Amino acid sequence: MTLGLGRMLSPTWWASSVAEYTHLAIALCVAFALWKALSFYRRRLQLLKALAQFPGPEPHWLLGNAHEFRLDGNDLEIQVKWAKQYPSAYPVWIGKFEAYVYITSCDYAKTLLGRADSKAWFYSFFLPWLGDGLLLQSGKKWSKRRKLLTPGLHYEILKPYVKLISDCAKVMLGKWEKTSSENESMEIFEDVSLMTLDSIMKCTFGWQSDCQTESDNKFVRSIYDLCFLVEHRFRFFPYHNDFMFLLSPHGIRFRRRCKLVHKHTDKVIKQRIESLKDVKELEIIQKKRHLDLLDILLCSRDENGKGLSEEDLRAEVDTFMFEGHDTTASAISWTLYCMAKYPEHQEKCREEIKEILGDRRDIEWEDIGKMTYTTMCIKESFRIFPPVPGVGRQLGKPITFSDGRTLPAGNLLWVSIYAIHHDPNTWENPEVFDPSRFAADAPERHSHAFLPFVAGQRNCIGQTFAMNEVKVAIAQTLLRFELSPDLAKPPIKIPQLVLRSKNGIHLHVKKIE
Repeated sequence: MTLGLGRMLSPTWWASSVAEYTHLAIALCVAFALWKALSFYRRRLQLLKALAQFPGPEPHWLLGNAHEFRLDGNDLEIQVKWAKQYPSAYPVWIGKFEAYVYITSCDYAKTLLGRADSKAWFYSFFLPWLGDGLLLQSGKKWSKRRKLLTPGLHYEILKPYVKLISDCAKVMLGKWEKTSSENESMEIFEDVSLMTLDSIMKCTFGWQSDCQTESDNKFVRSIYDLCFLVEHRFRFFPYHNDFMFLLSPHGIRFRRRCKLVHKHTDKVIKQRIESLKDVKELEIIQKKRHLDLLDILLCSRDENGKGLSEEDLRAEVDTFMFEGHDTTASAISWTLYCMAKYPEHQEKCREEIKEILGDRRDIEWEDIGKMTYTTMCIKESFRIFPPVPGVGRQLGKPITFSDGRTLPAGNLLWVSIYAIHHDPNTWENPEVFDPSRFAADAPERHSHAFLPFVAGQRNCIGQTFAMNEVKVAIAQTLLRFELSPDLAKPPIKIPQLVLRSKNGIHLHVKKIE
């Protein structure tokens, strides 16, 4: 016993043991590296075999095609250029071991979006922020939750929202009256985004927000930051690894922003729960023919009488907070840009709105359906500047397209809505702003030629709400202001989670006396 203990305490024994463990650690690291390299190699062979039928742009030997996308305003035009060279679909390589098949034709989009494939794996980057809500769910859980939430966007529910949206738009326009200048243009995207966030919180969650008037709203800043961080993580390949991202400065910032946003969401939910404890308030809710989204979430029960968990409640609220304001802000901002850029259409819309309202200044539910020409202009804006420029899917089973080409399960596909909207085979002179494309007597087009709200089973659940909000915001703006573009600051399109401008959207805003 003493002899054995003496050996263990001797310098020679320790040196020998350290060397053995070092060699073992090195051997394990080498083995892991070889296993990883073999996995990547097998993955590349599988992709090369799967994509053999799909010619595409020549990839860089190391970077693939990723280096082509630099957020310099040409990313979307590159997609359109490749769509002309490689019709219907082409692969885009991210490095040597990952590739996405870009879908750029109506027929291909119809085939893919008509199925129930889940969102592409990179949507999981939203998970710590949005939780397992409607955006990220799939299968039966998604179908059940979608069915649960659909009544909350019934037209009877949407009717009173028109006044709330109009009031929110008036707050924004009131700010513009105070800050607009004849000589200086103003950046509108941030103000529009605050307005749509204010609107979604008041309409669907009953939260009386002051986000438009607060000079530095931490919740809003956190939303902006989270959008940037998710987009940055997608584009920066090393951040695809959870461990590397979480330990990075961006990952730490992401967790802090999530914590702040979740704290705000919990506050919204708690306030409504407290109000439901009031017997009279509960009776009012129960007597409603149609409940708003938060009512539905709080009052829903499964077959066992169990309500949604705190995590599920927060996930759905966060999802609608994000999807309900960011995409609509993009839609409104780019439509206002089109109105400014094409003054003849702006004036025609203004005259239509004046004729509908007469002596009134407030827009009502019945007015929305009468905005025929304004709606045509809005849709044409959506075509040229789609609020969501693309969506990703991951094949749950093999797919065969209309021309006979196939892809196996597991492959990643990206529907380039922007490329489809700018396809000269579908749209004559696609770069020309022509609202008559959406006239009632316009020639019939492909069912999947126009996809601002996507299509198929996973189309946008809130598209009617969003369209109403865009109409109200555009109408209120044109009644009070004449718009013109700042030619010195043309917008630089960047396809982030929604279509944005790298340098903002700058317009000259002149008050109509």
